[in-house]
Amino acid sequence: MKWNYHWRASPAVEQLERHIDELPTTVIRLRREVENKAGYAAKLELVLKQRTQTIDALNGKLEQARAQCRRLDAECEHYFQMLAAH
Repeated sequence: MKWNYHWRASPAVEQLERHIDELPTTVIRLRREVENKAGYAAKLELVLKQRTQTIDALNGKLEQARAQCRRLDAECEHYFQMLAAH
């Protein structure tokens, strides 16, 4: 009598083995997603930095224009007083 034993994995073990085989692919995919998101975040940081610099430059120009308006207002007031004195 010959016994023919074939080790046969249960469905749960086969499913686990398939899952284990898929893990490297999953890790690669997730690593790529993280790299893509890191690149996207770096680009956003660059855009934010440029935007902040532009806002600062425009605020500087605005302050210069306001200072010039104050000087012109003072000059106008001075001329008005000169004309009123005559």
